[in-house]
Amino acid sequence: MSEQPYDFDFVVIGGGSAGYAAVSLAAQLGLKAAIVEGAREMGGLCILRGCMPSKTLIQSANRYMTLRRAKEYGLRAENISVRGEEIIERKRRLITEFAGYRRKQLECGRFDLVRGWGRFVDAHTIEVHGQNPTRLRAKTFLIATGSSLKIVDVPGLKETGFLDSDTVLESVHIPRSVIMLGAGPIALEFAHYYSALGSEVTIVQRGTQVLRDMDGDVAMAASDALIARGVRLFLGTTLTRVEKSAAGKRVIFQHEGAERSVEAEEIIYGLGRVPNIECLALEAAGVKAQHGRLGVTTRQQTNVPHIFAAGDAAGPHEIVHIAIQQAEIAVRNAHRLITSSAEPLEEIDYRLKLFVSFMEPQVAVIGFSERELMMANAPYAVARYPFADHGKAQVIGETDGFVKLIASTPKCEILGAAAVGPEAGELIHELAAAIYFHATAQDLLRIPHYHPTLSEIWTYPAEELAMP
Repeated sequence: MSEQPYDFDFVVIGGGSAGYAAVSLAAQLGLKAAIVEGAREMGGLCILRGCMPSKTLIQSANRYMTLRRAKEYGLRAENISVRGEEIIERKRRLITEFAGYRRKQLECGRFDLVRGWGRFVDAHTIEVHGQNPTRLRAKTFLIATGSSLKIVDVPGLKETGFLDSDTVLESVHIPRSVIMLGAGPIALEFAHYYSALGSEVTIVQRGTQVLRDMDGDVAMAASDALIARGVRLFLGTTLTRVEKSAAGKRVIFQHEGAERSVEAEEIIYGLGRVPNIECLALEAAGVKAQHGRLGVTTRQQTNVPHIFAAGDAAGPHEIVHIAIQQAEIAVRNAHRLITSSAEPLEEIDYRLKLFVSFMEPQVAVIGFSERELMMANAPYAVARYPFADHGKAQVIGETDGFVKLIASTPKCEILGAAAVGPEAGELIHELAAAIYFHATAQDLLRIPHYHPTLSEIWTYPAEELAMP
């Protein structure tokens, strides 16, 4: 390391969830730490424009959808209506509270908060551009700068106008009809939001299935549920152009060898995000990017060992709890480098990767998918059980979807699981615990499950897998 004096042991660039988790842990470990954040609003993507605001809107949509089904339960809910401005006002109130709490955490004094945008001068120095420009020298760094919208250049899209995953969160108007471009997890959540509130929804997707990284049976169950609710779905398309129309907006695309078009009042853009790394002057530090994001080892190190990365800037999974896990591993490894510890550097365990989409029905997966195991030529067995045959699901009137368990053969250790159905995002955590402790299907069967509950549905595929 350089012989010049250092201002800090550890500096984080980026003040989102991963950045805060990292700098907080660094201070806890006794490192002299700082976090650099230039955004006008502090809090990061998850709090301000991601997880929390989108799930707040979805909760309103879910309650409205339940009210519309009141007759199924022997109830009457008359003259119900949607107030878009009140939905957004509730979201603003909650997000202001969440962001305010995060701001207090960042200003707690246990570490330095430096307001401005950081960029590297060399491998141990960054310039911070802002109201009070400064330079910071540190022994180690963490890049946790998040991501921003990836806008694909579709002819006419910009001129016609559209909403995206940021602007939807401030839109008080509920359109009569919407066209969703994309069918990833965020896109499907907003498709659900508008469909539940009464909009006619059409999804136009380039890939041949929704949720492209999921197993085919999981994606199909999600598609079938959307179609049953009246959502139109076009898969395997190529966008040609976008234009204004009498109905509002028109999207033209190639589908099954022919040109097709759909019209709606509004277009919602959901074609992904890109890492925020272009303004970091990475070349000055010798840090290399791969395919538009930072390449990191399982120890969260870039090619420059004392510079770490976590979250959307590094990938491979753009999920907030994984970003936090990556960031905390980076801190502990930075601490070992600084203290010349003989303890080996920690590696992340992606056996436990979790994913949830809060569409309806919810989609949740944990661990390895069938697709991943087939690609690895790993032997496995799989068992499924439908919610339509599950007593508690019938009682609550939520019978779409299924659960499945994936286990190794012949030991029957649980390697992965998926749930498409009611409260899937809550149900999946039982399997996270099972996989963490290398449990088998037999172990899962030994755990008592209260009856009647949704959770006991896991015992049925477990029983099938455990049979000799």
